[in-house]
Amino acid sequence: MTAVLAGCGVTGDSGDVTLTLVAAEYGDSSANSSKKYWDALVKAYEKEHPGVHVEVTVHSWNDVDREVKEMVDAGEAPDMAQIGAYSDYAAADLLYKAGDVLSIPVQADFVSQLADAGEVKGVQYGMPFASSTRLLFYNKTLFAKAGVSAPTTWAELAEAAEALKEEGVKYPYALPLGPEEAQAETMQWLLSGGGGYTETATGYSIDSTENVDTFTWLKNDLVGKGLTGPVAPGKLNRADAFAAFAAGQVGMLNGHPSLMKAAEKKGVKFGMVPMPGVDGPTKVSMGVADWMMAFKQNGHADQIKEFLSFVYNEENVLAFSREYDLLPVTNSASQVMSSAAEDADLRPFLEQLPVSELYPVGRTSWASVSAEIKQRIGQAVTAGGSPSGVLGQLQTTATTAESGSAG
Repeated sequence: MTAVLAGCGVTGDSGDVTLTLVAAEYGDSSANSSKKYWDALVKAYEKEHPGVHVEVTVHSWNDVDREVKEMVDAGEAPDMAQIGAYSDYAAADLLYKAGDVLSIPVQADFVSQLADAGEVKGVQYGMPFASSTRLLFYNKTLFAKAGVSAPTTWAELAEAAEALKEEGVKYPYALPLGPEEAQAETMQWLLSGGGGYTETATGYSIDSTENVDTFTWLKNDLVGKGLTGPVAPGKLNRADAFAAFAAGQVGMLNGHPSLMKAAEKKGVKFGMVPMPGVDGPTKVSMGVADWMMAFKQNGHADQIKEFLSFVYNEENVLAFSREYDLLPVTNSASQVMSSAAEDADLRPFLEQLPVSELYPVGRTSWASVSAEIKQRIGQAVTAGGSPSGVLGQLQTTATTAESGSAG
């Protein structure tokens, strides 16, 4: 995707203060670009606040984190950034605390799991802006043909995959452990096995007994039996797995809300259930959040506070969430969405949010640990691979990264 630049302002007098915001692109065409969302929001805000001008620049997800880093490195930090991670900037003391740029009602309205994930050492710097959870999608047509129903346990998932394979399904279960987003698929499986990246309050637990057992099962009972498709999991990326599902070639896979529209466009009839676990549906789902943060460099705390109060009001949070099939980050908007007829398709994902666990984004080591997982985890399920060996290597990397970032 090419970068989309949005100068969201009103012509004429720019007012007393100009706030700058760099934001991520959530749309997939000019018709639903984030530029349109911010254009409308800023226009409404400036009408009520004539002394403040807000300039928004929108970049694709491929570029936005790098663009912000380059601005910060050049000593030209924006007032606000809406991107994928905040902890590096918080650790470098470049950000306002959330309490400095949010009113008490706005800060209190955040969904608690998301607010907690925005903390570094007990202080919130990252303000959740968008969230989603994952469910197991399955192709109803292929399942009916194979004579199986939606699985609730790993054993049922493997049985369904066997039946789908016998019917000639290309990917009975699509397991994207390729470098695009392997850390997400990995985390979903670790949680379903009763483990996770950080089972303790301090440090990582990547090579825990539960996690090794999970990847041993994946290697032996799914991948080793040829139930994960013609492309090796370590070479399969999420985008390709989603495209294959929309093309009717996948029996089941973990997906987030955007997969609904892609599948519907291609006429795929699908169902969604919580991720199966060892003995029943997984009790803890994986949640993902994107973040808003405010940089201290330009000293516009009061103006940022007023603007963010507008950004996070119920109407705007709902409008953004509905436009991009995402979950609201505030309790007030979540309550509306949980009962509104127009949001029925998002409700199963919304129900997972209170029992979700997010990446350990508050740790400055997470970015490097996540990068290592993307590169290496696929090796754990190859024919000659060792789940305990690969997870042990990742644990060593994570421990080193954590001790290096703790200073």
